[in-house]
Amino acid sequence: MMAEKRDLILQCIRTFQDFPTKGIPFKDICPILKNPEALAAVTDLFEEYVRNTHPHVDLIVGLDARGFLFGPLLAQRLGVGFALVRKKGKLPGPTLSVSYSLEYGQAEAEMQEDAVSPGQKVLIIDDLLATGGTLFAACELVKRQRAEVLSCLVVVELKSLNGADKLKPTSVFSIVQY
Repeated sequence: MMAEKRDLILQCIRTFQDFPTKGIPFKDICPILKNPEALAAVTDLFEEYVRNTHPHVDLIVGLDARGFLFGPLLAQRLGVGFALVRKKGKLPGPTLSVSYSLEYGQAEAEMQEDAVSPGQKVLIIDDLLATGGTLFAACELVKRQRAEVLSCLVVVELKSLNGADKLKPTSVFSIVQY
């Protein structure tokens, strides 16, 4: 059953060469969103991993923007809240921010100061792990609020870029690896 769900997800992912810049093979997860069975499969596999590995979770934190697509679905299934990590300048009120490197440039991520409470057990979710810069920044933001990052969850992991190494000792769960 898990293998069938993973295969369905894999069939929905397409690659666009040279996007957003030359030399980048972009993994597009948009077809997953158009396919209700594939979207349910992603949520099912995330939920199964979390229930088996992290039985006590307080909050899901999703990364701008594709983490916003999967995170609320998982949070709802688990009966927990959802918080946002966004690009700088997109959140109102007092925020914390972290600069980070992308596969193809620099960026800054931020989170509202009250998004995470001290001591909360948090899972961070995004669509893809490449070099690990974005997820690392999100982990730093959560840790600054004195919460515990249990794991990072992604649909796709680009293993050759070693992003999971940047996140250690935090574990990474990926549904599909390239």
